[in-house]
Amino acid sequence: MDMFANLIMGFGVALTLQNLAYCFIGVFVGTLIGVLPGLGPLGTIAMLLPLTFNVPPVAALIMLAGIYYGAQYGGSTTAILVNLPGETSAVVTCLDGYQMARRGRAGPALAIAAIGSFVAGTFGTLAIAIAGPPLAEFALKFGAPEYFSLMLMSLVAAAVLSQGDMLKSIAMVVLGLLVGIVGTDVNTGTPRFTFDVAELSDGIGFIVLAVGIFAIGEIVANLDQSEERVVFTDKVKNLFPTWEDLKVSIAPILRGTALGSFFGILPGTGPAVAAFAAYMLEKKISKTPERFGQGAIEGVAAPEAANNADAQCKFIPMLTLGLPASGVMALMLGALTMQGIQPGPEVMTQRPELFWGLIASMWIGNLMLVILNLPLIGLWVKLLQVPYRLLFPAIMAFSAIGVYSVNNSAFEIYMTALFGVLGFMWAKLGFSMTPMLLGFVLGPMMEEHLRRAMLMSRADPTVFFTRPLSLTFMIATLLILLIVLLPAFQRNRKELTAGG
Repeated sequence: MDMFANLIMGFGVALTLQNLAYCFIGVFVGTLIGVLPGLGPLGTIAMLLPLTFNVPPVAALIMLAGIYYGAQYGGSTTAILVNLPGETSAVVTCLDGYQMARRGRAGPALAIAAIGSFVAGTFGTLAIAIAGPPLAEFALKFGAPEYFSLMLMSLVAAAVLSQGDMLKSIAMVVLGLLVGIVGTDVNTGTPRFTFDVAELSDGIGFIVLAVGIFAIGEIVANLDQSEERVVFTDKVKNLFPTWEDLKVSIAPILRGTALGSFFGILPGTGPAVAAFAAYMLEKKISKTPERFGQGAIEGVAAPEAANNADAQCKFIPMLTLGLPASGVMALMLGALTMQGIQPGPEVMTQRPELFWGLIASMWIGNLMLVILNLPLIGLWVKLLQVPYRLLFPAIMAFSAIGVYSVNNSAFEIYMTALFGVLGFMWAKLGFSMTPMLLGFVLGPMMEEHLRRAMLMSRADPTVFFTRPLSLTFMIATLLILLIVLLPAFQRNRKELTAGG
């Protein structure tokens, strides 16, 4: 009963004119960046973070969340019409979506993608509302040892499950931890890794790192991509799917939603992994697997439901435990911190309007996305014809202005440029930036909880193994490391990360 009362309160918050406007801006921008190849939610959210500094916390989070799950919608449009994924998670949608478009069935493909996304988004919203309160109540029992063990497990899992080479992911986690402790030690006042540079005494800013690596580095890395985009159809007909299409798609949508929800709470995975897993599941259980890759509508329904369910459920550990399960959630965590809000289970009790308002806005945003995506197909097709070289200078200028506006510091512009160069180099060398961002965000918190645990145990490290919850997380971390050695896991991981 409390959940329904809280949801009513959340809708009261989300339906204010200001929050509705920010929700619309978020989903519109999200759809836009999903449609335009080369622009992703990570880079866009990083670029917009400085602008949220003077925006009310609820409105800022609603807008950033809308960008994230809106990008999952928009990515399917280019995947189906151009055979070019606007967002990484839409790679799998290209396989059957584009083939449907070639057969004159672009309309049903786009409609099923939108319906699957809406169903998955609705389920994800309900999952947060149902799982959030008990998880937050459970997290209130955590002490410093439990938080440290949980964060350690999250970082190990992120390195193991992230895309690309595992050793490279572990290296990026360690690098993120090191970059996160640059600055003055809050307990002793001793400078660490500042190299006598006064501007580094306060540490490296979250916005500097995020904008440099994602908004600059990723965008520069995309400049060598071919700009040749042949839109297969510029006029989509018969948007409404047939009853047969709906009947065939219902089960894949539900299975994709369930699978995406599972992957959503796992650290290190992204919507792309969930989408690929859902596609492979449908292909394996199908009586006619040879249809997949030739225009099977199930190959559109399941991945699109999975990537949206994953995107929504990523908010569960972030909002209840204060743990980011992905790079975007790390940016969300940074946005909360910038607003002076300490992420964790206390958010639900101390700022209920933020928690429940965000949940309600997700359902409203998903509804907006259905309305935006289908009638405006013509607009999105026109936008696909904008050359990326024309967008690049505007993005660079906007990023620089945003970084400078936070602290009016020219030094931070130089640092952003440096991280942009490093981000470009890492991308070319096949390093995933998400583990580094997770390490950067969790590093200072891990250090603080480690120190508290050592103080309360009088420097006895066994405190992490004598408390039941902490011991459970430590055992889980060890099991994750042991599972990595299994040949079957390594084979499945290669399949998933190749698909993601």
